[in-house]
Amino acid sequence: MMKTVLNCGYVPLVDCAPLIIAQELGFAAEEGIDLNLVQQPSWSALRDMLALGHLDAAQMLSPMPVAMSLGLGGLSAEIDALMVLSVNGTVFGLSTPLAQKLRAADHAPAFGQAAQLHKSLNAAGINHLRIGVPFHFSMHRLLLEYWLAESGPPDLSVDIVAVPPPRMSDAISRNEIDAFWVGEPWGSVAVSREVAELVLPGNAIWAFAPEKVLAARHQWIEDHPTRVRGLMRAVHQAARWLDTPKNKSLAVEILARSEHLNLARDLIDPAISGQLSPNAEDLPTQIDRFLVFNKHAANFPWRSQAAWIARRIGAAADDIAKAKACFRTDLYRDNLGPVGVDLPGASEKIEGAMRHSTAVSSTRGHMILAPDAFFDGKTYENGTEK
Repeated sequence: MMKTVLNCGYVPLVDCAPLIIAQELGFAAEEGIDLNLVQQPSWSALRDMLALGHLDAAQMLSPMPVAMSLGLGGLSAEIDALMVLSVNGTVFGLSTPLAQKLRAADHAPAFGQAAQLHKSLNAAGINHLRIGVPFHFSMHRLLLEYWLAESGPPDLSVDIVAVPPPRMSDAISRNEIDAFWVGEPWGSVAVSREVAELVLPGNAIWAFAPEKVLAARHQWIEDHPTRVRGLMRAVHQAARWLDTPKNKSLAVEILARSEHLNLARDLIDPAISGQLSPNAEDLPTQIDRFLVFNKHAANFPWRSQAAWIARRIGAAADDIAKAKACFRTDLYRDNLGPVGVDLPGASEKIEGAMRHSTAVSSTRGHMILAPDAFFDGKTYENGTEK
């Protein structure tokens, strides 16, 4: 069977795994697609390559399609999120000297304590930080700013610096930044080099945050419905395979030998297993749902999440509907429903309302959503606090 070559951009992070697995295990080939993965050096480069048509599809930070479709920042284009590729999977780290300063002042917070961390920094006399994030329109920055805004008085000033993920540990070792929010494995890389310590997983701020999406230009999607259907089905198969417990060890091996990541097994394993070492001395800590690829309807592009993102990046009230429309729940239902994927009864929900695993209405009646609470207990409807 003749296969259609489909060029898909990515940045080398563990959460690009569904794309690698779709290629390596033949899920894309089964759909008649020759999936050509094209590594990009930064999110801005990936954005431009997709917008200009040099890529057919791409792994993207979840706020990027919303921002581009609303014409916010850099090169704008009508970009749609076909599905969510991964949930969570990010870490917040401090430089080793800064973490040691907290310990010396007896103010080091326990790993994962979001509310306490802000107080600890203040108590230690730290009132200014330069914090690296991978991109301006990223969930990393939104979680960082949410934490800063909701964890107490604005007595900590912050400079946010854009640093490509693979360069994050270099930036902190050269004292260009004091802290970072980044996707794995680049937090663990900084720990292995003993230049940083991890203090928060991303899900300590929002328990079930859409991190990466599979995106494409709106017109390309309209022009190539068969390719879109095949790509979505292949990536969904890969995501489901990745979240099957018995496959995790093999997944690490495949990712470690893949030319697309070029990383050692021990740097890939923490994200896949959910066992992260906060620093070079500590034993690994198990973090529930640290990185989710498929379970709990992780791939579903909730339009309520698009609305939350739009509000946080400063979209006007009139633009919320447009932001929601670029999260393509319609295509997800049309392309994945016929192959038996369980679909939620609604396309929006109140974000942050679930503190426990919750059964919800779905086409097959088997859907249990994971907790999605924010660390401050607030909830959001159509992007606005209830």
